[in-house]
Amino acid sequence: MHPPKPAPARWRSVCRTAHRWIALVSMVLLVPIALSGSLLVWHDALDALINPGRYAGSDHGATQPTSLYLARAAEALPAGITAVALRYPDEPGDPLTVTARGAPREDGPASFRRVYLDPPTARVLDVVDPRMSFVGFLHRFHENLTVPGLFGRQMVGWMGVAMFALALTGIWLWWPRNAAFVVGLRWRRAPATTSNLHYVVGFWISIPLALVSLTGVYLAFPHTARSVTSSFAPMSPVPPRGGAGSEAMRQIALDADAVLAKALEETHADAHGTRPAAIFVPRGGGARDETARRAAPQWRVVLRDATGGTMTVLVDDATGAVRRAGDPLAGDRVAQWMRWIHEGSHSGPVWPCVVFLAGLALPALAVTGLVMWLRGRRIRRSAVLAPGAAA
Repeated sequence: MHPPKPAPARWRSVCRTAHRWIALVSMVLLVPIALSGSLLVWHDALDALINPGRYAGSDHGATQPTSLYLARAAEALPAGITAVALRYPDEPGDPLTVTARGAPREDGPASFRRVYLDPPTARVLDVVDPRMSFVGFLHRFHENLTVPGLFGRQMVGWMGVAMFALALTGIWLWWPRNAAFVVGLRWRRAPATTSNLHYVVGFWISIPLALVSLTGVYLAFPHTARSVTSSFAPMSPVPPRGGAGSEAMRQIALDADAVLAKALEETHADAHGTRPAAIFVPRGGGARDETARRAAPQWRVVLRDATGGTMTVLVDDATGAVRRAGDPLAGDRVAQWMRWIHEGSHSGPVWPCVVFLAGLALPALAVTGLVMWLRGRRIRRSAVLAPGAAA
């Protein structure tokens, strides 16, 4: 009779079993989810590589009036679809984009278009439904496996839970049994190259994978995440959902140029080097909620100062009153940081590269882990057959 294993050995055996079977069950979905997320870190560059015509404008800056950009976009859009947001280029040479949506439909999602404009000339470069592009497909697959409704989004969330468990159990299995941390960093921990590759890559990427997975779970279950976050930090109420159709556009009183001028005047743009980053058109009568329909529509103008920081200015469409939006609440900042960490954005050049490499590392870990498992099965089978062969 074999003596009982010590507690650390038992825990190690449990972790190894859990790590193995979680990986075998979930890797079929985890690998494509990770690869799509890795590509989405550079979604703008990828879109420009695939569709260079959308980025074929000049780099002399957005010198035309805002109303001209919206008018050119309206001319290029199908009937019943109206602009809801205008985004100025972040870098010289980037296009100016106008996002437009149709009225909500009972039989499916509202129509959606994005118009790409040359900033200095307001020339239309392209009009697309971004959901139908390759980058749009990557977004939909990464968010919900292209499955409509909550089921696909929840499946992605549970895959994030599985990846988080794999990262934690992987760290436990990587740790040397004699607790010598430096020994674990050596390449030759096992005779096979695949095993050493699995150990080394798994260790260096385990913490980033755990962070990306945990933030992905947060984003995949928004209602639960919001309940948890609001229990320890205040959050803004969820705004009523609305649409943006031709009815909403007919109720708008102010001109986009006047709105931008009021916002820049409020922030003393000349003194601080402030420039517009985005303008969101009020949705007005298209809102489904009765309270939202009665409320006065508001323009939302996002401005960027010389240091790269942003501020939001609200302009009442009925009265022209201007006020600065308050700073985000603590809970809103938590949710914002969760998204930024998961996307690899707003964090300088290092973290996006780490998120990108984490997505690429997962297929390598899946292949090397599968080879290790098959090799172990072969060795165990040989050990069982060996006594019979010797007899």
